[in-house]
Amino acid sequence: MAQEKSMAVPDFLSNAELLKQGAEARVYRVEFLGKPTIVKERFKKRYRHALLDEKLTHRRTVQEVRSILRCRRAGISAPVVYFVDYAYHCIFLEEITGSSTVRDHIASTRLSDCTKDLGWLAERMGQILAKMHDEDVVHGDLTTSNMLLRPGLEDRESELFLIDFGLSYISALPEDKGVDLYVLEKAFLSTHPNTEAMFERLLKSYAAASKKSSAVIKKLEEVRLRGRKRSMVG
Repeated sequence: MAQEKSMAVPDFLSNAELLKQGAEARVYRVEFLGKPTIVKERFKKRYRHALLDEKLTHRRTVQEVRSILRCRRAGISAPVVYFVDYAYHCIFLEEITGSSTVRDHIASTRLSDCTKDLGWLAERMGQILAKMHDEDVVHGDLTTSNMLLRPGLEDRESELFLIDFGLSYISALPEDKGVDLYVLEKAFLSTHPNTEAMFERLLKSYAAASKKSSAVIKKLEEVRLRGRKRSMVG
């Protein structure tokens, strides 16, 4: 990973393939150093004061890179960071080729074979999220679209990657981790109806794998209760 201001990133991206644009960033596909690469570019927010926007955007970029590197050091599969340009708020990341989103995998499996057990995937997800939280990384946007599954070579198991750490931050607070799981639960059950048992299996795996799970699961229950109360009032 490196930082260079002389790379002329805007010129480099002018001919790149734009994959998507959200409220915070544009995502491109390019070839960088001979490798298939994803570039995430945070663009300026014209509605914010220029100095404030620069400060917030820089902090978000730093937090995202820090979270990815912390995960990779812990042995969690996440994209390699090839290059960071803090002048243009761009992160050049490994493209996880040959993969599909966990969202698509669950949907296609349930559609094609309703008897196939997805419990192994739930357990793997729980183990990886437990390891991430034990490293005090809070993802901030956990969904099955932000997890990739790449089939293993020969007899090796499929590899599960975490991606899109744009809202991530470092926190040791159990409540932050409980909210992380709550966000995943809401996204999971809305995207994949009638998978409550699968998500509970994920939580059991998380609890068994995490050294700090008891406090986090307790906070998750508290957040769930607050959510139910808000629904009743609404």
